[in-house]
Amino acid sequence: MNKKENKAKRNKKPWPTKDAMQQVYEKNLWGSSTSDFYSGDGSHRSEIVAPYVEALVKFLNAFESPVSVCDLGCGDFNVGKELVMYTENYIAVDIVPELIERNKQAFELGNLEFQCLDIAVDELPIADCAIVRQVLQHISNAEVKKVIDKLYDYKYLIVTEHVPEGDFVPNIDIISGQGTRLKKKSGIDLLVAPFNLKIVKEKQLLKVRDGKGVIITTMYKIDQS
Repeated sequence: MNKKENKAKRNKKPWPTKDAMQQVYEKNLWGSSTSDFYSGDGSHRSEIVAPYVEALVKFLNAFESPVSVCDLGCGDFNVGKELVMYTENYIAVDIVPELIERNKQAFELGNLEFQCLDIAVDELPIADCAIVRQVLQHISNAEVKKVIDKLYDYKYLIVTEHVPEGDFVPNIDIISGQGTRLKKKSGIDLLVAPFNLKIVKEKQLLKVRDGKGVIITTMYKIDQS
């Protein structure tokens, strides 16, 4: 690569997150299947999905009465569809308009609603619990910070992140899009700088190894004081 190409690469401006995510689905950057939209193996491999659903159902069933859930980054809804019946109402959010329209046609339940929102920019729906499954790992630190500021409106937060196994330097910044921090041997940790999420309780619900790292699901009870 010559100096001109190096300079162009350094000066490359990131796409808006919406455009980047639309490209992911248009070009099947997370893999393809017979489905018109595919949110990647993390949303379809049974060894990843089945234990996740089991852990979330256990959490949701622990309440005396069903709670409301907001799924921030619902993707193709192959996972979320397994959780709706255990909630009072379920609001599924994604940034890609075409995906949300497809989901509205494919999944129709009385307590289910889909909304097309940019979770870093738009006002988020009201609910008891927010689910953010393998979403923050794809967006920049600046956008993660914007999301974090809004998560204090929820009593409970369940976050799933793909991180390196063992010790790693957390929260190395990336450009929002298809990739994750794994390539930089990093991963999201909401409790440390620059995010410093304030919580009153933390509980790891699940840890799954996938050969590239570990997929960790953590429940936080948010400090709303």
